[in-house]
Amino acid sequence: IHLATENEQYLSELPEQAGCFKETRIVEFIFLLSEKWRLDQSTRYQAVELLERFMIKQVEHMCGDKGNSKSRDQGQRSSWSSVRDQITSTFVLRLVSCVQLASKLSLHYSRVTSDTALKFLQSLKYSYTKQELLESELAVLNTLHFHINVSTPLAYVELLLEVLGYNGCLLPAKPLHQVCVQLLDFCYLARETIYDTLLKIAIENSTPSKLQIAKFLTVKEDFMLLAVGVISAGVFILSPGHWEQVVEHLNCITGITPQSILEFSYAVVRRIVGSSTP
Repeated sequence: IHLATENEQYLSELPEQAGCFKETRIVEFIFLLSEKWRLDQSTRYQAVELLERFMIKQVEHMCGDKGNSKSRDQGQRSSWSSVRDQITSTFVLRLVSCVQLASKLSLHYSRVTSDTALKFLQSLKYSYTKQELLESELAVLNTLHFHINVSTPLAYVELLLEVLGYNGCLLPAKPLHQVCVQLLDFCYLARETIYDTLLKIAIENSTPSKLQIAKFLTVKEDFMLLAVGVISAGVFILSPGHWEQVVEHLNCITGITPQSILEFSYAVVRRIVGSSTP
């Protein structure tokens, strides 16, 4: 109930730019860096969500009310160019800071120290100091008003798996958890393709309008739907005989319709298979 409430609250306050900083290259960078530093599974998702929220706030702050001014031609173009340049110049530093903060939140023994972060940045030919690294962490914390410990989709997946077990679903718990984590990684990395497929299924049209794309944003950012879809796809891959029962249970637990669960599973499996075969 707590996670569902948190999810609904997040979706009700969703900024228009949500998802802009979750493109594949950024997510892949964070995932590879997390692997390099041997961080636990939740840290990588926490870092992605942290960077996304911080960057949107930073862009909003840097742009101010310029977008609403009457002179929206060259003045706006030059201001956007300036904002882009500022973002680009510090982006890798901010990304590393978000991974650092996420590692501290996880209370994992492989917490990323300043020395480790600096060594990595230096390997990329950046010449930041420890002071600048500390200031970058503080910039992220201040911009987000220190509200950084939010639930990730992995928390939704793990809690739903626990509830399924408690409700009597006889599933291979450990293998299913491993498959779900792999699928969650996959959904982050293939995000655009999966949700594009899902949107086209939902509207029964291969060319969605701008309004339909805008309205679909709440679907793309719905962690509960993502978790349910990942579990459903995982069961379909690992233990197809249990699939209908699990979908029924997930519907009862979350209120998400079997049709929505089916469509999400289809979008994920279709992307994995790489075929348009029904």
